Amino acid sequence: MGTAEAAQARVEPEAFAAAAGDESAFAELAERHRRELQVHCYRMLGSFEESEDLVQETFLRAWRRRESFEGRSTFRAWLYAIATNACLDALQRRPRLAAPHAGARPLAEIPWLQPYPDQLLEGMASEEDGPEAALVAKETIELAFIAAIQLLPAKQRVALIARDVLGWSAAEAAALLDTSVPAVNSALQRARVTIKEHLPRHRVEWTQGSDPSEEERDLLVRYVEATERGDAEAMVALMREDAFFAMPPQAEWEVGNQAIVDAWVNGGFGSDAFGHLRCLPTRVNSQPAVAVYLRRPDDVEYRAFALDVLRLEDGAVVEIIAFDLDAALVAALNIPPTL
Repeated sequence: MGTAEAAQARVEPEAFAAAAGDESAFAELAERHRRELQVHCYRMLGSFEESEDLVQETFLRAWRRRESFEGRSTFRAWLYAIATNACLDALQRRPRLAAPHAGARPLAEIPWLQPYPDQLLEGMASEEDGPEAALVAKETIELAFIAAIQLLPAKQRVALIARDVLGWSAAEAAALLDTSVPAVNSALQRARVTIKEHLPRHRVEWTQGSDPSEEERDLLVRYVEATERGDAEAMVALMREDAFFAMPPQAEWEVGNQAIVDAWVNGGFGSDAFGHLRCLPTRVNSQPAVAVYLRRPDDVEYRAFALDVLRLEDGAVVEIIAFDLDAALVAALNIPPTL
């Protein structure tokens, strides 16, 4: 059986009905792949909100071009190609980032970086060897990886995601990019070098497994308690000495547990004038996170304030990436706007 015939044999029967204009067949197939396409767009763009928009754009483009589906690939691969091109178009409209340099901090230098709620990843990889398994692997969804990808030129980004995340062959990646296999391999090698330069130093250790350990759960409890008490001294003790803090889209960051907490205290942390904090643990990007609510001195309710995304290592907090807990993020996390 030839390559084209083999691909056709894997195509869902309803795909040809969808290509012929059957709206219900098309909708059923498209919805089947919605969540994984959103994760793909999220990796490409680093923005949760944009990923939602790009999936809709993908479906619109696919419907308009439905007659171009000939069964030479699976319907899923065809949708991925359309989604990738939609993302590439979106990237062209973005302002260019400065070229990455030694010592760059992608987590603080990507102004559009947003977290991805874990609840939307649930059920995507129920089969360990299924095509979605790699898509939600912990090491390819964490914030550090998502931020580092944003430093790559568009074609290198596609090559890395197609080959190292989706597990596609070089030939499949070349077809996706409409280029040659040597060009894909070259782009992939350059992308791997850049990614390696900007990932945390102990990445191999902290990406193993997805379930939190007893030590991690205990550390998260102590982080919540220290936050709610406004206990600066306890916060310093919870963090590793070289801990890192950033709050996208602000370009500033702090390094060092004492420097981080001093900056928080200067901003009002722990003071009566600032108000009182309450926390709600959650998870994003396969990482522990804490939704922080603030009750101002003149208020009676705790209102959504910030989302702290944590990286825990060897019993200490080594990284905190904080995001404004706005209405869109509250809705995405499915948490209450007030406590």
